Amino acid sequence: QVQLVESGGGLVQAGGSLRLTCAVSGSIFSIRLMGWYRQAPGKQRELVARITASGVTRYADSVKGRFTISRDNAKNTVYLQMNSLKPEDTAVYYCNAEIATTWLSGTNAYWGQGTQVTVSS
Repeated sequence: QVQLVESGGGLVQAGGSLRLTCAVSGSIFSIRLMGWYRQAPGKQRELVARITASGVTRYADSVKGRFTISRDNAKNTVYLQMNSLKPEDTAVYYCNAEIATTWLSGTNAYWGQGTQVTVSS
């Protein structure tokens, strides 16, 4: 069984910073992509940032230059450093990982439970 546990959300003023952490545990052979998505009330879930096992990153245009995604492969953990936060960044942030549980299996997508980020103006 695979679990993704997020932490680090909270309430912050505009211009502030938060760091999200997502730790993956369980029966894991390899983790390919890791990423962060967010969903604001009344909106669809959207990609914020993702990172490959070799460290290649991709960001949504709305967060480029403000957010940084990183991962520690030894700890099966992905981070999202969020700086210069804006009220429009308010959302539930979800961790996502594409994981193979055995060397024979393909990857499946797993999700964390979500962590609330609220940015006040």
